[in-house]
Amino acid sequence: MTDPKETINIENVVASTGIGQELDLQSVAMDLEGADYDPEQFPGLVYRTQNPKSAALIFRSGKIVCTGAKSTEDVHESLRIVFDKLRELDIKVEDEPEIVVQNIVTSADLGHQLNLNAIAIGLGLENIEYEPEQFPGLVYRLDGPEVVALLFGSGKLVITGGKEPEDAEKAVDKIVSRLEELGLLE
Repeated sequence: MTDPKETINIENVVASTGIGQELDLQSVAMDLEGADYDPEQFPGLVYRTQNPKSAALIFRSGKIVCTGAKSTEDVHESLRIVFDKLRELDIKVEDEPEIVVQNIVTSADLGHQLNLNAIAIGLGLENIEYEPEQFPGLVYRLDGPEVVALLFGSGKLVITGGKEPEDAEKAVDKIVSRLEELGLLE
C-alpha cells in the first residue's frame, strides 16, 4: 500500500505582502501590460504571471495577495516578478518585502474507501462537521497542526489552513493514526 503522505500534492499557496504605499490602480493598470482592473467587479488589480503560474491581487493600499501558486518557492518567484514590474513603473518597492504564507491547500489519498458516518461518530462531534445532505465531505478540524481536513468517502482528502508544506504531512499522519486507532482504515 502506498504511504498516503506520498500522495500529497500542493494545489494552491496563498501569500500576502505589501509595498508600504498607496497606489493609483487606474494608472498602474494602464501602464502594466496584462493587468486586469475593473473596480466595479473587484477592488483590486489582477496581474497574472505565467511562469510560475499565479495571480497577484494588488490593492490600492499597497497590499498584495498572491494566489494560485503550486509551491512556496513559486509564490516568492511570482511576487519577485510583480515587484520588478512595479519598479519598472517607477514605483518604489523595497529590496525584500516580507512575504507571509497565509494558506496552503493540499490534496492526498488515503487509498481506502471511508465510512464517513462511522468516522463522524468515532472522532467525536467537537471537531467534526458532517451533513451529507449539504456537502458530501466530512469536515475535520485538527488542532496540531491547526488545519481543516475534508475527508471524502473515496478516501481522498483536502487539507487547508496550513502555513508550511509539512503541515499536510503532519495532518495526514494524525488522520491515519486516529482512523487506525478506531479500526476505520482497513
